[in-house]
Amino acid sequence: MFAVISPAKKLDFSEPVRGITTQPQLIDETEVLLDETRRLLPSDLSKLMKISDQLAELNYGRFQSFELPFTEDNAKQAIFTFNGDTYVGFDAKTLDDEGLDFAQDHVGILSGLYGLLRPRDLM
Repeated sequence: MFAVISPAKKLDFSEPVRGITTQPQLIDETEVLLDETRRLLPSDLSKLMKISDQLAELNYGRFQSFELPFTEDNAKQAIFTFNGDTYVGFDAKTLDDEGLDFAQDHVGILSGLYGLLRPRDLM
């Protein structure tokens, strides 16, 4: 079985990286999208992404400070970064390494910026 879940609009980068990390498989395509999004104003992002002005400002700042390649110093694993209802229910922080290994092979996070992320992919 393979479960695909949606990303969350809220992100939390406050916790440090935990355990094994992987790189997003479509990072080259992400870089192309990033080049385009960096040209947009917060008001453009709000309309395009159908998000609040406050969230658009936050994303604008994130797009401007985005650094590649991803490292443990400038990124965090997807499963620990997204902070919405699905992720609260998933409660990844309680998983041990074996549980995270299983999730890595059986869960995908569908993202408009990254494509299909695996739980341990840095973002």
